[in-house]
Amino acid sequence: MNARTDRLPPPVARTVLLTCIAMVAFASNSLLCRLALQHASIDAASFASIRLVCGAAMLSMLVRLGHGRAQQPKADWLAATMLFAYVAFFSFAYLSVSAATGALILFGAVQLTMFASGLRAGEQFAPLAWLGLALALAGLLYLVSPGLTAPQPWGAVLMSAAGVAWGVYSLRGRGVADPLAATAANFLRAAPMALILSLLLHGRFHVAPAGIALAMTSGALTSGIGYVIWYAALKGLSAMRAATVQLSVPPIAAFGAVAFLSEGISMRLVSASIAILGGIALALAGRMQVERVLPASVEEHKRGH
Repeated sequence: MNARTDRLPPPVARTVLLTCIAMVAFASNSLLCRLALQHASIDAASFASIRLVCGAAMLSMLVRLGHGRAQQPKADWLAATMLFAYVAFFSFAYLSVSAATGALILFGAVQLTMFASGLRAGEQFAPLAWLGLALALAGLLYLVSPGLTAPQPWGAVLMSAAGVAWGVYSLRGRGVADPLAATAANFLRAAPMALILSLLLHGRFHVAPAGIALAMTSGALTSGIGYVIWYAALKGLSAMRAATVQLSVPPIAAFGAVAFLSEGISMRLVSASIAILGGIALALAGRMQVERVLPASVEEHKRGH
């Protein structure tokens, strides 16, 4: 009875609720950072430092409460460095990029990095996946191409670098036995890197209570607790659904930017969003088609021998 109950998937309503909360939390990181920097209530390096320190504190506390034992995951300094790079580039990019545009560039760069990794590893893509990748790349290039409504080039470059760093970080985390403990450990290692960056840029240091509060919220709640909620939601999601639901993050950030930051939505942003998000959706669908075919082909090959 108990064994059978353990195999049952979590209730659908619970998975949907957790997924929605996690996506809102991830989109909120863009809104919180842009809000803090837009009004110059904190410098970018200090925002990054406070976010990582508070995230490390929250995650470490949750690991202790949830595990009840001290089990240190294997140190992964590359993952920690990529986490630091993501947070730092992310923060500096939002000095000049709108929340909606930044979220879209970030998401596009993350997904393209992960697709590129798959290609490098010899993964086979269906024609539909190649079409999707081409469409997503074209949308990203259109978004950052020169024009009246284009984001500032330096901000777009920094956000693209943040996306690549996050993509590499995500790839490093595949297959870890305890993602929550590994994430907490990476935050702990990345936090001193951010503090060193703040010291190096001490000439730009300025903080106000509002900026500190926004950075703490981003670190402890929308990053720390947001990841915990996402890991809980993943238990009820297939790989395809988990990848697909993340397409909602840029639109949530865009709507939030209009509501809370008074940002406008340009036709360039709308067109690029359709191309990037639609292209990534096609690429994900194409990858899943190949994944369904390959196991059967392997089995037939085995039977033939």
